[in-house]
Amino acid sequence: MMKQVLCAIDLNQKNDNEVLLRANKIARLDDANLDVITVVPNFGMALVGSYFDDNFQKQAVEDAQSALKARIADVLGDDRNKNIRHIVAVGSIYEEILELAKQTDSDLIVIGAHKPDLREYLLGPNAARVVRHSKCSVYVVRES
Repeated sequence: MMKQVLCAIDLNQKNDNEVLLRANKIARLDDANLDVITVVPNFGMALVGSYFDDNFQKQAVEDAQSALKARIADVLGDDRNKNIRHIVAVGSIYEEILELAKQTDSDLIVIGAHKPDLREYLLGPNAARVVRHSKCSVYVVRES
């Protein structure tokens, strides 16, 4: 029986609505808590930090938080949205997902997989890294 489900979505991917729907369905089956995470890049890194003003990172996180809440409300409805924890992390996508899963003792991670481009064939997509390194089960929702 699951107690904690973590759903990872990319706000730039419209097909992640299916990921959110699937995670919600799974969480409801066991009356588990549902956390939804999205990750924004770390704009304060030494290489790129000088190109952005001091408030850019903070604003990016605030914008992502608002967009995340709005997306969940659009896809799952306002009533369900009230019972979901919304998390915006900063950094490497797969590392932040794995760290949150560890911190919250997640029983399952639900993540989407989109069609890879050439860069991802060389480096490996985030979903593959989460699957490889996760301590809990991972449910991958394929793009149709």
